[in-house]
Amino acid sequence: MDHYFRPRPDLESRPTAFTVTVAGRALRFRTDRGVFSRGGLDAGSRLLIETVTLEPAARLLDLGAGYGAVGLALKARFPDARVTMIDINPRAAALAEHNAAQNGFSDVRVFAGDGIAPVAGERFDAVVINPPIRAGKAVVFRLYREAHDALVPGGVLWAVVHKKHGAPSHRAALQALFGEAAVVRRERGYHILQAIKRA
Repeated sequence: MDHYFRPRPDLESRPTAFTVTVAGRALRFRTDRGVFSRGGLDAGSRLLIETVTLEPAARLLDLGAGYGAVGLALKARFPDARVTMIDINPRAAALAEHNAAQNGFSDVRVFAGDGIAPVAGERFDAVVINPPIRAGKAVVFRLYREAHDALVPGGVLWAVVHKKHGAPSHRAALQALFGEAAVVRRERGYHILQAIKRA
């Protein structure tokens, strides 16, 4: 069931598309088999998009970006943000690149790769993640560690986890890593977690 987190080049392509309105702007997304939430924007991602706040010209990393819904929606909300998106699934990354282009975001970077490897050494002001729960906590908590390392001091990690998927344990892991982690919003079982990297 974690197929969307693993590269599956053998999976037959059956593209589909949907449109979602963010900050008064209609964004069109192409999706396909083998990517997360291919039928439309999932409730957790929508809540994350609505909750995140960014400083002007923030360097934003969408880690595990899928076909780009969160990163591109945040680009629509914060046009000056410098957005980078990474996904381990090459099909998802290709879709994210396509979706950035078709929505007119020429300055968004997209990479296929595991974790932050494609941007190793770079630093970001914010990282957003709708973690690949079915890949297991070992994978997700590694991504949290990599996100922490990629943040500048004072940088912010934003994550969305449903209560039934262990939101309290994710918060505890982030507290251990960052020193503090807050639940900044709860809705329909989803928890938006925020952790700030210490100076």
